[in-house]
Amino acid sequence: MFKRIVFFVLISSSAIVFSQSEITEHELKTHILFLTSEANKGRAPGGETNRKVVRYLKKEFKKAGLKPVKQSFVAKLRALEKTPKLREKTWNVVAYIEGNDEQLKKEVIVLGAHYDHLGLGGPSSKSDKKNTIHGGADDNASGTAALLEIAEKIASQKHQLKRSVIFIAFGAEEHGLLGSKFFVENPLVPLSQIKLMINMDMVGRLNDKKHVYMGGAGTFPDGVSFMNELGVALHLTPVVHAGGVGGSDHVSFYEKNISVLGIHTGGHPQYHTPEDTIDLINFKGHKQVSEYVFQTIMKLVSTDYELKFIRQN
Repeated sequence: MFKRIVFFVLISSSAIVFSQSEITEHELKTHILFLTSEANKGRAPGGETNRKVVRYLKKEFKKAGLKPVKQSFVAKLRALEKTPKLREKTWNVVAYIEGNDEQLKKEVIVLGAHYDHLGLGGPSSKSDKKNTIHGGADDNASGTAALLEIAEKIASQKHQLKRSVIFIAFGAEEHGLLGSKFFVENPLVPLSQIKLMINMDMVGRLNDKKHVYMGGAGTFPDGVSFMNELGVALHLTPVVHAGGVGGSDHVSFYEKNISVLGIHTGGHPQYHTPEDTIDLINFKGHKQVSEYVFQTIMKLVSTDYELKFIRQN
């Protein structure tokens, strides 16, 4: 309980002096350029490069007027066959905006994206190139960049919020959803207060048909129609599944009986290879998807829209 009190005292008083009102292609690109830079060596968990990425995430949340909290944990990393698994200290980076309604502010929507990738490859690589940086521009620098931009825009409009919002950049997703699993076992708010978790994993490759794929929309009331109608209004082509919860960080929340929505723009041949590079990101589409997620959250946190968990078969 003491940790939770400290958490809220630290971050509920945050100012929004530096937050902006628009998501921009320029800032999305700036974030991805940093995250995929050779200096960050593919963003594997642990070590100084991981610390550098975490410092960047904290700095960007602070620029939005938020006061981020690091949540450290030890990740047991996947390894090649017959190679002992390594244990590395890594982090989730968490920021919070409190809602304004006396009752609804106790309800929380979580927006998340994992910031880690495969480093120099390893057992999850789809490439036969050994010891080569896997920059992960789409997976998941795109989701991380969107997370930072959406957080900044929501912070600039925090006066409209009835419900509260938590933003989480997860560590060690590529090694078994370890960051999100750690968070739900060590939550900074009671899990009963989290009414929906939205996860962005690979949102930078919007195709010509403007397909945005979603799983889990049936886990909250009228979620399928809600996401379809909003997507069409924003000139996107939603492909919405009631179930299909999928295999990214939102699964950790679903397993705790929390409604989820997993969002992505589709697979591609560069997945988990060194060729997942920034030149293949569709920044106009990336901005559109980010706006879609922003509008989704705002419509849910600025109203009394009913949110309750509905399990899918």
